[in-house]
Amino acid sequence: MRALIQRVSQASVTIEGQLHGQIGAGLLVLLGIAPDDTHADIDWLIRKITLLRIFNDADGKMNHSVQDIDGGLLVVSQFTLFADSKKGNRPSYTKSAPPSIAIPLYEAFLSQLRTQFQGQIGTGVFGADMKVALLNDGPVTIMLDSREG
Repeated sequence: MRALIQRVSQASVTIEGQLHGQIGAGLLVLLGIAPDDTHADIDWLIRKITLLRIFNDADGKMNHSVQDIDGGLLVVSQFTLFADSKKGNRPSYTKSAPPSIAIPLYEAFLSQLRTQFQGQIGTGVFGADMKVALLNDGPVTIMLDSREG
């Protein structure tokens, strides 16, 4: 399971012209799921996302987590995080989980996140054509991979 996280001042997801999810300060989480991902990957990734100290303290040092700043999380499914572009110019997405595997794991990720994270949580819609807007803060962008942990 992979997550590209971006520290944001604000972020939102619009689907078919309608605002679907938004947060103020916090993390935009682009979530990719592989065919062999399990609930152990969910556990690891949620713990890492919610505890990662990438927000500034009073001295300007990155010492606070999204929980520490009472920030929000905006989670958007992103199968292209497993794109393979080694051959040719058209990426292959065979390393991404098919919807029959990815949807239940995406929903399990969100369900577990809601029980473990007390802040605001916004989401996209799995498989939808989404417009994601963000104001990257820093910029701070970090790739997390539960298999490379």
